[in-house]
Amino acid sequence: MQLARAIHFDESDTRVYSNAARTGEWCISGGFEFSNWSEADLVGKARQAFSNGWFGLETSGRVTFVAVTPIQAAEIERLTDMLAQHFVTYYGAPDVVSARPVAAEELRHMLDLCDEHDANTLLTVARNLTPGGVRESYRVIETQDAGLEQFAIHGTLDD
Repeated sequence: MQLARAIHFDESDTRVYSNAARTGEWCISGGFEFSNWSEADLVGKARQAFSNGWFGLETSGRVTFVAVTPIQAAEIERLTDMLAQHFVTYYGAPDVVSARPVAAEELRHMLDLCDEHDANTLLTVARNLTPGGVRESYRVIETQDAGLEQFAIHGTLDD
């Protein structure tokens, strides 16, 4: 099983996003944040978050690049609970129990995307507003024996 972690090659994310994700935190697409947006909402740093930002599950920050990384099932459960609580706190879900299936589906989508790729593969996201809603596409940057393990963080943050 694989998921994605935030990765930074420079400090640009701290300048282009209102809240930058922390290096190494688990990320998902996070397109749900933009489900009710219109062109009028796409200004400044919010436009950048919409256009190219992955969603950090711990900080709710955004990041431009993520790296595919192995993850344990127990960690998926913890992240599902965390995202369900986010839906209650920020999106008005009635309770964590009701929000958990939606959170699990968001994580399942990202797990499916990541499982198609080798560890350390980099991913970017691009979003567009369409008459039918938000459209996401993904770009894959394969590892080229570049030693990306020096950038991607493996293991847990509990050490």
